[in-house]
Amino acid sequence: MTRDRQPITLLLVDDHPVVRDGLHGMFASSPDFEVLGEASNGEEAVVLAERLDPDVVLMDLRMPGGGGVAATRELTGRGLRCRVLVLTTYDTDADVVPAIKAGATGYLVKAALRDELFEAVRAAAEDRTVFSPSIASRLFSEVRAPAATRAGGDGEDRPLSQRERDVLVLVARGTTNREIARSLFISEATVKTHLTHLYAKLGVPDRAAAVAAAYDRGILGTSRPGS
Repeated sequence: MTRDRQPITLLLVDDHPVVRDGLHGMFASSPDFEVLGEASNGEEAVVLAERLDPDVVLMDLRMPGGGGVAATRELTGRGLRCRVLVLTTYDTDADVVPAIKAGATGYLVKAALRDELFEAVRAAAEDRTVFSPSIASRLFSEVRAPAATRAGGDGEDRPLSQRERDVLVLVARGTTNREIARSLFISEATVKTHLTHLYAKLGVPDRAAAVAAAYDRGILGTSRPGS
């Protein structure tokens, strides 16, 4: 999916005014972005997102008056077109997994550099999954052996192939189909075929949901929400 020359519109969600001010000033410095509004908690975020219709919601997680995971779940449930990009201090599996399961397209920590944040917002606007390098690195290192790679839900064991797991790891790192093809020395058509098989085995409709399901089933790490 390619965008036209219109700026990417944003809703900033964080309970700290100084953080919102800093982010607003950062994005205002680039003609590629337009900040439509700000919210101090998840409940405000849902109301503003529905009214302002931003391309991307930059969402903090832990906020008084309504957290980011619940807000993300609500935005997804209402079928709004905005993509949620989490921007938070916390990067444990107990934080990452619920956010992705709720529907977040990507997950960054606040230590991200300016250009990294800009690129992540562009990726989110194009519905590409993106993670902070620290999270992507952990996903990569925690990929389990095929015996642990099970996709339940229909009563059958459906292990992912080695190549499907390779593709899944790269998807979790926010890699495009073209980049995956180049990295694995296969065609883009073959990448799409592997993704189709992944979605079927995991019982999911898209890339972000595949990463969430893989986390939940121990394919990418072993932690579970609430554990």
